[in-house]
Amino acid sequence: MLERIQKANDIKNLKKEELPVLAEEIREFLVETVSKTGGHLASNLGVIELTMAMHLVFQMPEDKIIWDVGHQSYTHKILTGRKDGFENLRKYGGMSGFPKRKESDCDAFDTGHSSTSISAGLGYVAARDIKGEEHSVISIIGDGAMTGGMAYEALNNASRLKSNFIIVLNDNNMSISENVGGMSRYLNGLRTAEAYTGLKKGVEDTLMKIPVQGEKILYQMKKTKSGLKQLFVPGMFFEDMGITYLGPVDGHDIRKLYKTFQEAKRVDHAVLVHQDLLKELMESGDSPRILAMSTCSSEFTAARTVVLAVLREG
Repeated sequence: MLERIQKANDIKNLKKEELPVLAEEIREFLVETVSKTGGHLASNLGVIELTMAMHLVFQMPEDKIIWDVGHQSYTHKILTGRKDGFENLRKYGGMSGFPKRKESDCDAFDTGHSSTSISAGLGYVAARDIKGEEHSVISIIGDGAMTGGMAYEALNNASRLKSNFIIVLNDNNMSISENVGGMSRYLNGLRTAEAYTGLKKGVEDTLMKIPVQGEKILYQMKKTKSGLKQLFVPGMFFEDMGITYLGPVDGHDIRKLYKTFQEAKRVDHAVLVHQDLLKELMESGDSPRILAMSTCSSEFTAARTVVLAVLREG
């Protein structure tokens, strides 16, 4: 399947049932090549389905995908016809481990530092609107990078937009070091947002059992449910800023990601798509995607050893 991806947008020629096969082939290819050349492994294993979904929905290079830091762009490079370049990944004269405009028209922004993608995306949106163009602009930022000050400034400016701008929160509860602070705690809360749904149903069921007055009480509560939503509904931080929140979405479900991006394209202002990898990472004990560690020195060696062992066992 991987051999059928020779240039940008070739993924659109695949059938739905072929997409999971492609995802696994990309995963195996990355493990095999990065174990030889060095590079960022875990971060790229985690965004394979996300990247595939974006390339299915958006048109390269017309639409602009901007990666925060850029170390997780390996699948993006494969899907834009640069698979052969992985033999010389991160070598002198070879393919960069980060997006590079001189490498491909599909790389919209040269990155290498965290918390910059939303600001860069805003620049592309402003240029697009001034020129009267209609392509999509998508900025992908991790939960670790979301704690950076530049990201907050950019979110503040994005909330004023009157045209489409898609922000993808790549949430795997991991970065180079432990995430700290209020945003980290907030995102941890979003990962358990099913608490709101369970509470809401439990309260409604209980009230309906009260004779005569139960239905009236429930009616009054629904009139003031915005207060409850403020406490429990995921994404209210972004919604209150004026940024539409979609998610959390399973970061390894291509179908759900595809539908979410299609919905995001229809929004006429800034929209944040929250893809959550944590639950999948914790539950997938039979897949190399369980590795959520940085790929530096000894940690990379450990990741490589474990992943190769898992692949050999089938």
